[in-house]
Amino acid sequence: MDEEVPVQEEELGLTVNAVQGDWQEHFAAEPTYRWPIPPPEGWTADDLDRIPDLPPHTELLDGSLVFMSPQTRFHSCALRLLEHALLQQAPDSLDVLSRMTVKLDTRNRPEPDVIVFAETANTGPDQTWFEPKDVLLTVEVTAADTRDRDQEVKPRKYAAAGVPHFWRVEQDGDQELPVVHVYELDPATRSYGLPGIFRDRLRLTVPFDIDIDLTAINRRPGA
Repeated sequence: MDEEVPVQEEELGLTVNAVQGDWQEHFAAEPTYRWPIPPPEGWTADDLDRIPDLPPHTELLDGSLVFMSPQTRFHSCALRLLEHALLQQAPDSLDVLSRMTVKLDTRNRPEPDVIVFAETANTGPDQTWFEPKDVLLTVEVTAADTRDRDQEVKPRKYAAAGVPHFWRVEQDGDQELPVVHVYELDPATRSYGLPGIFRDRLRLTVPFDIDIDLTAINRRPGA
């Protein structure tokens, strides 16, 4: 039988310190992300293209950077359903994209989940934003951390910038089905009127003829 070798407290301390030192060296070797420090007057819309290493889908609201949380499965499926249906049904003069920013003014550059815009506004593969005058519809799929922005802040800013149509999409309680709140701009007040609320099926004649089966949220496009 092997004889136990006693470990002195000093030796044990040296061992623990050595392990801690290894971990410290490991973490010290990891690159440290430096959060961008805003200028005194806040960021501008053009800064989104210049600030290095921003997280994906960063927005600018009132001169402040807004970072996106990981999206849920409902959010992803709702976005896929609406983008695919709108792209199929939009006339040739319009185009549809997801997660592209709109430069509302120098201090606001939100990133709607889906936009419908004039096809002539496409400027090339390196384009990162659109002007509100070219945007016909913005769609926001609400998440837990974006509810206040999607219900109050963004529609107010889209309306003030003259975007004619806005949809807010929410999950219907515990069901995995979308409810779509449809708003249309009142040009006289530059605000959105009372919404139409659609469940199961979304049928509209503006901004063009639209017919979307909302219960198909989990169905693969083309199935």
